[in-house]
Amino acid sequence: MVSQGNRTSKNVDPSHIAWTKFFDKHTLIVPIHRNTESGSSTKPPPVSQSGRFSSLGPGPNNKPRRSRSARDLSDELNDTRGQKAIRSVDSKYAKQTGLTEAEWEETMKRLRRLILLEGVPGDDFRLPNNRSTARSTIWKLLLDCRDVDAALYLSLVAKGPSPLHDKIRNDTSRTLATDKLFKNRVDEAALIRMLDAFVWRYWSDGAPKKVVKWTGSKAFTFSYVQGMNVLAAPFLYVMPSELEAFQCFCNFIENCCPTYVQPTLIGVHRGLQLLERCLQMADPALSNHLRSKQLNAELYAFPSILTLCACTPPLRQVLQVWDYLLAFGTHLSIPCIVAQLLLIRDELMTSSQPMKLLRQFPDLDARSVVGIATTLVRDLDDSLYDDLVQHTIIL
Repeated sequence: MVSQGNRTSKNVDPSHIAWTKFFDKHTLIVPIHRNTESGSSTKPPPVSQSGRFSSLGPGPNNKPRRSRSARDLSDELNDTRGQKAIRSVDSKYAKQTGLTEAEWEETMKRLRRLILLEGVPGDDFRLPNNRSTARSTIWKLLLDCRDVDAALYLSLVAKGPSPLHDKIRNDTSRTLATDKLFKNRVDEAALIRMLDAFVWRYWSDGAPKKVVKWTGSKAFTFSYVQGMNVLAAPFLYVMPSELEAFQCFCNFIENCCPTYVQPTLIGVHRGLQLLERCLQMADPALSNHLRSKQLNAELYAFPSILTLCACTPPLRQVLQVWDYLLAFGTHLSIPCIVAQLLLIRDELMTSSQPMKLLRQFPDLDARSVVGIATTLVRDLDDSLYDDLVQHTIIL
């Protein structure tokens, strides 16, 4: 007998229960759209007294739960409960696509399930226009990149080198330096232009301007910080144009990982702490072994957390991990890094100097990493998972 919510069912497949727990736990934060008429921003998903995001719809027990969670996978697959949107869409966009809002919401749900279960086609798979890859289109959908403003981007580029240009130039030459695919496709000048434009976009009166994302929140500061060159690189590689890459990159930074690009890197440092907590939960023996060698996450995982796994080659595998992160939340980069550690667990446990192994993680195996990370997420306790979700988007 397996109890789930208010229901009890017999002979439930254990794998079904496992998937149910994953879809219950995954969280995506609704993109924050600025109200152009009032100049104010919408509020983030409300937080319940226990600290977790409250539901966009009633759960099986009528309790608050995380936004966009699906308590029961079979309910979501059969659409019997009328779950609210995984991604909210206004009527204007629904009209542009020719779909009703409900149809659009269901389409996005199915897209995310396909990404998790089947993956995204590679570069060889082109859409009918023969210009855009499936991945570029999917990323734009996931990032809510509805429109691009060519005039704005051209005006930002026309400003020339930004106040942080020298810092940008110093970093871009080292961006994915060993990846031939990236070097053959992306010109360093384009990366510099895009990062300079990003700085100008948020620059006012001689300094980065403060951006209040929602009523009552602390103000974010957006400018160029360490690691942003690596975060920008996948967008220039994937998108068919520099303009589209810039718009997706801005949406990504503002809505998916704003705490990671603050001057103090507050989100990154929280991520380091969360990595140690997740590793202790997943594999206490490995966690204790690393601690006995005086190895904390800051020593071996800082680059991976800073870049959301993008610093570990090869790029094609990074893109598959990012498909997963964009679909289900950048906070899942932490379980992905734990997964990388677990894949070399035996070597770490038998090594008298594990730091030698940790200086350079083995080449990324996206399928294995995502599979292990998904399993880890299902088993996290609520408190740890809530901290994980919030660390990328709340100051």
